[in-house]
Amino acid sequence: MLTAPLAALLASGMLAAGSAHSATKTVLVLGDSLSAEYGLPRGTGWVSLLEKQLKTDKMPFNVLNASISGDTTAGGKTRLPALLEQHKPAVVILELGGNDGLRGLSLAVTQSNLREMITASTASGAKVLLVGMRLPPNYGVDYSKRFSAMYQGLGREKSVKLVPFLLEGLDDTEQYFQPDRIHPNQKAQAIMLDNVWPTLRMWLK
Repeated sequence: MLTAPLAALLASGMLAAGSAHSATKTVLVLGDSLSAEYGLPRGTGWVSLLEKQLKTDKMPFNVLNASISGDTTAGGKTRLPALLEQHKPAVVILELGGNDGLRGLSLAVTQSNLREMITASTASGAKVLLVGMRLPPNYGVDYSKRFSAMYQGLGREKSVKLVPFLLEGLDDTEQYFQPDRIHPNQKAQAIMLDNVWPTLRMWLK
């Protein structure tokens, strides 16, 4: 028969273990306007839909959306250390680079910034999901091909999961994009989530 102090100690330990097991973890999304609900009603972007999906599936994760419209990989690299320190995410979704490409910035610098963010995230204990982008053909075939290949290369080099193209399936510009023909509209957000969710779900389960 257990003594009262020992029973209390064991019960306390089991309670702590159960709490640790069920503790809610954080999915950090670090992106640009494609993830920051640019031009959309609040709560309708793919990141918000992701949070709803996690609740529907009763997965113990919350979502922290640290995306900023117009952000570049340089901006993300600057902001990431404080986010990792404060929130200690279990998963980091990196959706950056599109603005670098649209501005014609050096691919070597963009690649270096993404590499450093992946390294910092994995060093903090987080899993990384890298979300790739493509550029319109008017930026030149060579630059566009090298831009897309950059994500593939980083995925292999750093052994992280990759979503090759966040906007896969949004070929109908008038149906899925806002009047600027750059930012997806509300109708497109579920498709964007569908491009991310299968890969992410495997980890979270």
